[in-house]
Amino acid sequence: MSEHEPTQGGSQGAPDEDVIELATKIFDLARQGETETLTAYLDAGVPANLTNDRGDTLVMLAAYHGHAATVTALLARGAEADRANDRGQTPLAGAVFKGEQTVIRALLAGGADPTAGTPSAVDTARMFAKADLLELFGAE
Repeated sequence: MSEHEPTQGGSQGAPDEDVIELATKIFDLARQGETETLTAYLDAGVPANLTNDRGDTLVMLAAYHGHAATVTALLARGAEADRANDRGQTPLAGAVFKGEQTVIRALLAGGADPTAGTPSAVDTARMFAKADLLELFGAE
């Protein structure tokens, strides 16, 4: 995933290179599951629902890459469990697609809705014949 983050204007509306560099670092921390460093940035004021140019949130990136502790920390700091990206995909659907059981449970504990998004986590579980997840979602 490439990021072209929203930036603060420099001269003549040019992107601020420092802002781009910081945003890229923060998205990388979510992808890598660097929970302690990432939460320090959030506690210092970085928005918990920061999104990249594809609408992927920090939760989406942490979930897709299998980092349940990072997902839990983000949700505890106000990140939205069901915020869909520009393609309508939610973190829970991404975790189902990747088979990330601990992330799925962390998202559900954080209030994620298995029917949110397109395709939803329920639809994704059906697509891949994941009967255990359909049962967990109450959607057999």
